[in-house]
Amino acid sequence: MNNIKIGLIIGSLRADSYSRKVAQFLTKVAPPPLQLEIIELNNLSMYNQDLEKDLPAQWSAFRNQIKSCTGIIFVTPEYNRSIPGVLKNAIDIGSRPISENAWKDKPAGIVSISPGVMGAFGANHHLRQCLVFLNVAAMPQPEVYLGKVNTFFNENGVLINEDSKHFLEAFMQAYKIWLSRFANL
Repeated sequence: MNNIKIGLIIGSLRADSYSRKVAQFLTKVAPPPLQLEIIELNNLSMYNQDLEKDLPAQWSAFRNQIKSCTGIIFVTPEYNRSIPGVLKNAIDIGSRPISENAWKDKPAGIVSISPGVMGAFGANHHLRQCLVFLNVAAMPQPEVYLGKVNTFFNENGVLINEDSKHFLEAFMQAYKIWLSRFANL
């Protein structure tokens, strides 16, 4: 069976972020034939419609990466009860021009994380609101809000919280089922 490429978007630029650590765990537990590929956001300049005339190479490469994926999984922290600016910028770059929306028809999964108790509930739902307009079907269940994520890892960045490991594995299984509603698996 051929691998199915799933884009993994991390809403944090920090190299040692909890979002990146969770994303890296997801790459290890993705069920076959899903193959998760991190799509980096750190080279994207701020969206400016004037630049569409002479498209930045990074924008074009990013859009092509999104288009080449069968689905997308977002792992994001919450900044001020919303998604980080870098994630919103990536969404905007991938969605323009609207007639060439790279996100269109990509089944998505969302994992939101926070050192706080609420697990980035606000970011999760704000992201869902953005995706509705872009015709992205976000998996409704299980919802993933990882609160107190700062306690989940050891000093080497390895996920040691057993409940979270099992929950994220179940999330990946559910995402595979969700994806099968839209793609031939």
